[in-house]
Amino acid sequence: MFKAKTYAKRRDLLKKHVSSGLILFLGNEESPMNYPANTYHFRQDSSFLYFFGLDTPGLAAVIDVDEKKDIVFGNDIDIEDIIWMGYLPTLKDRAEQVGINQTASQNDLPGTLQEAVDKGRPIHYLPPYRPETFIKIEKLLGLKPDEAKAKSSVALIKAVVAQRSLKSEEEVSEIETALKTTYKMYLTAMHMAQPGVYEKDIAGRIDGLAIADGGATAFPTILTRNGQILHNHAHHNLLKRGDLLVVDAGAESPLHYAADITRTIPVGGKFSAKQKDVYEIVLAAQETAIKTIKPGLKYRDIHLQTARVIASGMKSLGLMKGDIEEAILQGAHALFFPHGLGHMLGLDVHDMENLGENYVGYDDTAQRSKQFGLAYLRLAKDLKPGYVLTVEPGIYFIPALIDKWQKEGKFKDFIAYDKLEKYRDFGGIRIEDDVLVAKDGHRVLGKPIPKKPAKIEETVRI
Repeated sequence: MFKAKTYAKRRDLLKKHVSSGLILFLGNEESPMNYPANTYHFRQDSSFLYFFGLDTPGLAAVIDVDEKKDIVFGNDIDIEDIIWMGYLPTLKDRAEQVGINQTASQNDLPGTLQEAVDKGRPIHYLPPYRPETFIKIEKLLGLKPDEAKAKSSVALIKAVVAQRSLKSEEEVSEIETALKTTYKMYLTAMHMAQPGVYEKDIAGRIDGLAIADGGATAFPTILTRNGQILHNHAHHNLLKRGDLLVVDAGAESPLHYAADITRTIPVGGKFSAKQKDVYEIVLAAQETAIKTIKPGLKYRDIHLQTARVIASGMKSLGLMKGDIEEAILQGAHALFFPHGLGHMLGLDVHDMENLGENYVGYDDTAQRSKQFGLAYLRLAKDLKPGYVLTVEPGIYFIPALIDKWQKEGKFKDFIAYDKLEKYRDFGGIRIEDDVLVAKDGHRVLGKPIPKKPAKIEETVRI
């Protein structure tokens, strides 16, 4: 964990942005796979980690804004816990490590909250996302599951988003720790991308590297020759020479900060001419977007600029036609680039998405579009120094989407459907890096992972 003063400063700043009352944080619990003692790997709630730093189940915390005090609620372990799980310092000792000198039993939490309710004091909490948290809120606050999310505190959501969006130097350092492991994962994936190798062999190896470095994967690894399926988690295919292998993966640091990188790798170490043509368009789009990043620009505008690069490139290949600006305005490019350019990155790989994507990526100056493709943009608002975000354009040939639009006669003035038949089995290409918005521009985080075609081919062949 970070130093105690880091967590204390975070809590003090939060108190300044929530006017009054109690702020309730519910930590995560163990989640059973099939019976209570056989659990998934524990992952603490990210906002609880951000403000309290305690990475164990069975905890809750209250920040009393008016009395300016912080309390952690939990129970000390007993001998049975020690036998099965090992020794854990007392709650009091652990709370002191994060700058809190007041602790209480979990049994005291309902009374603390009820006292506040009786006095008419507001209780702020963040939107729940786990079933057990909905149940806790019902027991503690009397809110049914269908009410619990709706009655979460908008003021608290906005305050937490404002704080967590701006990454400190120590947070950026944690992300770069995750990227050190991710670099090793990608070199391994490239070396292993050979004919006759199963996707699962590579996925297992690179996930193991994340664990071996003391962390875990930040999200389930995407590693597939079917790159046209954007979130494809299946790893059963046998790789063949000429396949394109899309790998979207990242390690999580020991303090749970995420990395998120994508590379597209030619199996056997050689792009075909057709593959290289499309790859170069995606690379140009990504590099143009990264060079543009600086404070004050809307990420939506950078996304649309990226779409222009992609659409212009597709026109040069004869796959799009007509006026490119009009094609972008109407959304014709989304046949090939149907997702957003990127998202916030931090303690979550899609940082703070559980708080509501419209609070994280949008504000009064940037409203979400209803247009196919653009509607999936997770980050649209003005960029600020301290934001860490992903830049991940792609080009995909999705047969079902092509067939649907062609049947509907959609965008026939902009899409050369007759030329697409030769690309039906192409798959997809995506390239992604993690970027810090700096005061004077930007900085790409982590050691560079090969992405120029020649360097990737060389790495695969080593």
